[in-house]
Order: sequence, then C-alpha cells, then structure tokens
Amino acid sequence: MDRPVPPRPPEPRLRRRDRHGRGMRGPIAPPQVPLSVSRADAFVDLVYDSRDRLERRWPQLAEVDFMVLDVPGFGPDSWPDAETDAETVPLGRVVPAGGGHRDRIVIYRRPVEIRTKSRDERALLVHEVVVEQVAELLGLAPESVDPRYGQD
Repeated sequence: MDRPVPPRPPEPRLRRRDRHGRGMRGPIAPPQVPLSVSRADAFVDLVYDSRDRLERRWPQLAEVDFMVLDVPGFGPDSWPDAETDAETVPLGRVVPAGGGHRDRIVIYRRPVEIRTKSRDERALLVHEVVVEQVAELLGLAPESVDPRYGQD
C-alpha cells in the first residue's frame, strides 16, 4: 500500500510588509539627522568645536589632548595629587604631561549638563570651561585666550 506523499511546504516568501500592512519597521531618523546623535556625542562635538575655534588662534593646542569624561574622579584624570574640594564639583581639569602622555584638558559632561537648561546654554558653558582650562594650561588670563570670554 502506497502512502500518499504530503505536499511540499511552500517556499518562504520575502516579506515586504509587517502583519498589519504598514511596512517594515526602520530607524526613526536617518543617521545624518541630529535625532540619532546621543547626548554624549553632542557634548563631545561641543568640546571639539570650542577646541577648533581656539586652535586657530593658539596653534600649540594641536599638541594637547582634549577628553570628555562623565564625572570627575574616575578614569585618566584621577592621579594621586589631584586636588579635591568637597564643596564644589569641577567642570574641567588640566592634566599636565607626564607618564608617557601629552598635556590633557578634561571636561566633565554631567556637571556641565546639570548646570544648563538648553543646548545654547550648554554650548556657552562648554566654551567657557574650555577657555578657562586652556588659559590655565598656557598660564594666561581667559580674556587673553578668547577676547569674547565672559561677554555672552
């Protein structure tokens, strides 16, 4: 007795829509749109914009590493003789060259973000902090590093 051969399952079809007929899900926005930029990436961009602005006037800043850390005290900025002040949270710090690394300027993202409400305020504060740290590194007044310092 021959048994009937079961029919072959159909070939899997390429799905062009989801089950509700609205199309396949995709990203909310393409990568080039600011919506897809994280807050941390946007903050780093602000720091680098300030650095680039100052580097045109002070070419020696090309030899300085600029870093962004979330909070003070953890990571490459925590060296043994770092001054600590229990009453204030630093927004940035200069780490002198040594131990095989160049001079570093470290900007702390979370303390700066907490002190600002909008992106424009954040950009101004980031630039002020970068100018202050560059002034400390170069041994100059912030007004001589950037003549527009404190005017905004």
